[in-house]
Amino acid sequence: MNDTLPVLLVDDESQILRSTALALRTSGIANVVTLNDSREVLPYLAEHPVAVALLDLNMPHIGGETLLQQIAERHPEIPVIIMTAANEIELAVRCMRTGAVDYLVKPVEKTRLVSAVNHAMETRSLRDEIDHLRHGMLSRDLQKPDAFRHIISDNEAMQDLFRYIEAISRTSQPVLITGETGTGKELFARAVHLASGRSGEFIAVTVSGLDDTTFSDTLFGHKKGAFTGAEQKREGLIASAQNGTLFLDEIGDLSIPSQVKLLRLLQEREYYPLGEDQPRISNARVVVATNVDLKKAIEKGEFRQDLYFRLKPHHIHVPPLRERIDDIPALVECFCERAAAEIGITPPNIPVALYQLLNTYTFPGNVRELEGMVFDAVARQKGATLSLQSFRTAMGLENVSDTASAPKPEDLFNNERLPTLKEAEDALVQAALKKADGNQGVAASLLGITRQALNKRLIRARDQEK
Repeated sequence: MNDTLPVLLVDDESQILRSTALALRTSGIANVVTLNDSREVLPYLAEHPVAVALLDLNMPHIGGETLLQQIAERHPEIPVIIMTAANEIELAVRCMRTGAVDYLVKPVEKTRLVSAVNHAMETRSLRDEIDHLRHGMLSRDLQKPDAFRHIISDNEAMQDLFRYIEAISRTSQPVLITGETGTGKELFARAVHLASGRSGEFIAVTVSGLDDTTFSDTLFGHKKGAFTGAEQKREGLIASAQNGTLFLDEIGDLSIPSQVKLLRLLQEREYYPLGEDQPRISNARVVVATNVDLKKAIEKGEFRQDLYFRLKPHHIHVPPLRERIDDIPALVECFCERAAAEIGITPPNIPVALYQLLNTYTFPGNVRELEGMVFDAVARQKGATLSLQSFRTAMGLENVSDTASAPKPEDLFNNERLPTLKEAEDALVQAALKKADGNQGVAASLLGITRQALNKRLIRARDQEK
């Protein structure tokens, strides 16, 4: 749900309108609209979307119960909360059956009021999220393709992931991003922020290695004199991310005391700067990322289960590069252009054999590793065409002996008898050629021999077959 949508208060008593609006605004719900004439409600809703409506029951002209029914029929997407002095169970049940999400008895305690409104807003957010997901996943076209300009991919699974990000971007719920090291999780966090259209900034911080005091000071800030050396007031990064997105990287390494503070921020949307006893309100969207298996961390007592479930309303898992090798050509071309621009040279030509060689590699370091390979190769380049030599070295294919690279005969044959040396050699050569998509240079690298040596073996094998 868009956080800018207002909460609508409807009551014929001006004093109650003022006090209720003040209670919500001081609790961080700043956008509040008040109406003291029930006849104005439906015309207002026809022109202005709202997040939640709070209705008094006993009002002149149009009673709250009648108004509730009309809103439920014409604007079923709007959660309605009833506020009344009548503490009657039968009336409360009737209102809930008509469509109210809550029933508050006046005078309403501030904590109860704010909790009811926040819960109703979350209900609306979930409804909107389902609508966005349905629309986004059915549509094949991205509504905001510019949000993904930093992520290079034509892979269909990645395109589905982009559509999912668009669908969840406008909600205020946290987002958990998981994936191996080097997959570009921060780029996906930025995509969530750009697709959301939030007016605030994208603030990123790596929380790994931060003790609880440093974590609190970095995120929450401190007042002057809060501790020794605090000579000036400091605003934390949460304040910098107001109306924007706060990205916490390596969340799996966060200490337990800091996890408790983060959980409170997510649940209550409030935090305490060091040295202050009055809470601050935050509307920053929280996005976190980790390469840690959080379920295993929970089992070991290293991560709080309640925080995990609070972080997981939306989950983005970034696939490793080995699962989207069709993206390798576009990535290599992009990295070549970047590297050449930094060095100040013309981008080298890229041989097709390079793609075939890279397709045989598992990339434990993912996109980041590929980027490093390309930048190093461009820096070493002397001719007009990119050399495969530095790639072979980075992949560990340099100085690999036939013995070290050859699989065991029993792995190649299921027969009871042992294969002959020639049979084992022929099987290895054919397996390497298949893996290299027929490219002899790549296959030779996999076998740990020169291309000329492989070519001689192939010629000898053909001659023997004749």
